[in-house]
Amino acid sequence: MKSEQLIYSNSDGWVSRKRELGFSESSATLVFMFGTVELLGDESHYNFVRSKYPNAKIVTASTSGEISDQVHDEQNILVTAIQLEKTPIEVQSLNHSEVQDSYELGAKLAKKLSDHDLNHILVVSDGQVVNGSELVKGIRSETSNSVSITGGMASDNAQFIKTLVSVDEIPSEGNVVLIGFYGENIKITYGAKGGWDEFGPHRIVTKSIGNVLYEIDGKNALEIYKRYLGDKAEELPGSALLFPLNMKLDGVDEPLVRTVLNVDDEEGTMTFAGNMIEGSTVRFMRANFDRIIEGAMDAAVQNVERFNLAKNPDLVLMVSCVGRKLVLNQRIEEEVESVVDVFGQESTYAGFFSNGEISPHSNNLTCELHNQTMTITTFTELE
Repeated sequence: MKSEQLIYSNSDGWVSRKRELGFSESSATLVFMFGTVELLGDESHYNFVRSKYPNAKIVTASTSGEISDQVHDEQNILVTAIQLEKTPIEVQSLNHSEVQDSYELGAKLAKKLSDHDLNHILVVSDGQVVNGSELVKGIRSETSNSVSITGGMASDNAQFIKTLVSVDEIPSEGNVVLIGFYGENIKITYGAKGGWDEFGPHRIVTKSIGNVLYEIDGKNALEIYKRYLGDKAEELPGSALLFPLNMKLDGVDEPLVRTVLNVDDEEGTMTFAGNMIEGSTVRFMRANFDRIIEGAMDAAVQNVERFNLAKNPDLVLMVSCVGRKLVLNQRIEEEVESVVDVFGQESTYAGFFSNGEISPHSNNLTCELHNQTMTITTFTELE
């Protein structure tokens, strides 16, 4: 695998960040184009990338900041072009408006992918209208247990208005893209970790429908949440990124973290990126700066230890929750630096701050939607 990275800013235009020896623009197989909603909506930027990599599949996602071996949190587009030499890929896309719900969206998309020699599925999803939990369940329903699944949900600088995703076209709302990697010539590893502290009483979800939460402990969930947030309740839904909920299911060792995408004051409900399960136990969470940074390093270490990763991976793809970025603020660089410390300077780093992260739990292969985590997927073509 060979790669090249470019970055666009309004002040400097397109600038080359990294180009590996032997990389050929015409031989590029896959291009990730991560950037702000505003810049990705400018057709000229997509047309530039399309002309530069004429034979590649171009997968685009809006973000709340881009990640290479450092954080880019201004008005930027980060382009990572990959030249796969031994690994076939297949890319499929579908819009939420073409199906009944997010589960069907995931199932139909997964069925589009050929399952012969399928090694891994990378998901790039709209982050506003798609229910990430149901999407992942749908993908899993049509995928062999031996196929790993990772990815993330697009973002929009924590505005929660619209997110953009596409493949080989100008990005638009409601799209989900699946990238299938095939064969045994590529080694793909993954890890996910949070680092938030729980506090306060354990509470029970007593009424919910999908990802919409109505009641906790038989009381209006939004009222409880607003009391908890205090003055920051006026800044909802954005302020909810700083105060996620930890959700524990009976019989499941690993809890899930959930953050709010939207609130409805008239209905008294909160809409989350993933499902809130009736009968589950939830607890409020708050930031611990050092533990959040350590969580990113732990996610990287999971890749190394679980999969015996012996060399620097060719590509390290990081998807980190926008809530972590808002909490860490000026220390956000430390999160990325901790990952680079594990894998080394020779790897190519790409990624974005998201509205949701998709990865298996740390202790099993079952893929889930996460919030407030750093998820890392590494790709290494074997010699």
